[in-house]
Amino acid sequence: MMIDSSRRSFLGAGALLPLAGAGVRAAASPASGAIEADLLRYVGFGNKRAGGPGDMACGAWLADELKRAGYAVERQNFAAPWFDAAVAELMCGDRTAPVYPQPVVIPTGPGGVSGPLVRVDPRGRAAAALHGAIALVDLPHARWSSMLAKAARGPIEAAFAGGAKAAVAITNGPTGKLIALNADGRKPMFAGPVALIAPEDADPFLAAAMQGGEARLTIDGQGGTRPAFNFVGRIDRGKGRWLAISTPRSGWFGCAAERGPGVAAWLDLARWAPKALPDHDLALICNTGHEYEYLGAAEAMKQIAPPPAVTRFWLHIGANVAARDWHDLPGYLTPLPSVDSQRFLSISPALLPLARAVFAGQIGYEAPVSSEILSAGELDEVIKAGYAPAAGVFGIHRYHHVADDDERCLDVPATIAAAQGFRRLVEAVAGTPG
Repeated sequence: MMIDSSRRSFLGAGALLPLAGAGVRAAASPASGAIEADLLRYVGFGNKRAGGPGDMACGAWLADELKRAGYAVERQNFAAPWFDAAVAELMCGDRTAPVYPQPVVIPTGPGGVSGPLVRVDPRGRAAAALHGAIALVDLPHARWSSMLAKAARGPIEAAFAGGAKAAVAITNGPTGKLIALNADGRKPMFAGPVALIAPEDADPFLAAAMQGGEARLTIDGQGGTRPAFNFVGRIDRGKGRWLAISTPRSGWFGCAAERGPGVAAWLDLARWAPKALPDHDLALICNTGHEYEYLGAAEAMKQIAPPPAVTRFWLHIGANVAARDWHDLPGYLTPLPSVDSQRFLSISPALLPLARAVFAGQIGYEAPVSSEILSAGELDEVIKAGYAPAAGVFGIHRYHHVADDDERCLDVPATIAAAQGFRRLVEAVAGTPG
């Protein structure tokens, strides 16, 4: 994937802007330039689905960077689902629109599945009999992330319980684009074929559903499982006090702002930590398979993570570390030189005062929350495994899980400021008794 030179200029200029509303400026340093370069390198790998070419190349790059920084790197191999669609479309009358097969994919075969199109509302109520129908599930408006969310899964399950042959869900969200949804990576979630459709493509099909129009859903292609890998970079000094820092790298599309800032901040910490934290052992963990409901993180806990009893602190750097915000009016959508505030810092309760001080002025992070009240994503896996104290960041930016999450969505100064905050947080926790 080539990066447009005009967008490089846009990013470079953005790096000189202050963080809007924060009252602080990311300090210029050699690390700042490396963070911007790492962001662009990450974007350049293209699609990041687990086990695909982009994910595998990205993982190899990150592992090599850790080796150069002095870490001993160990890979952990596992199998991740995949599906490449030859045909994925919904047809009704003279209208045809692309759809996105929902993993784990149940194909229809080349002939597709046909039946009357019936709208199902967000509560799972159908406008007509569902037996033998294709359910057009009109999801509520949200910044969607996972099909495991009850509001997404529930009405689809209701449609199949009512006798539907297949379902197509409208991912109503802030961009009008299709939003891919995380899935159980071990087995199909539903009784029949399920696909997603963009809100901007859905209107003719909603109109057809009002008339009981006959439709055909076709999902045909090849799939199965393929090799994927997590890895850990370790510096084992025999101290018996591990600091663990983790990040996922995979996702449905290019994941520029969903994953890029987290990867860049994680890599910054990896390069900084060996000299800055000489009295601790270090474990830098990079997972894939995140889009399959943290499949990679669950595997990492089994094999490559340090034991909870000897881990001083775990920091997980997840989604939306620092995505660009947007002005959004009908007919006017333009990027802002400020960060999307829908990012969260969840941390063990005893560390809340420290987090407030460290991230003062960083929009979203300036209001950390107790992990006993709110946690999400792979931080859940960390806490369930018994690691404490622990912290994690997560969020859903405007283009989260959308194909248009590209370099335009990056916020370089906010990424640099976040990385600097993570350094201060880890250093402070490492320096406290425990």
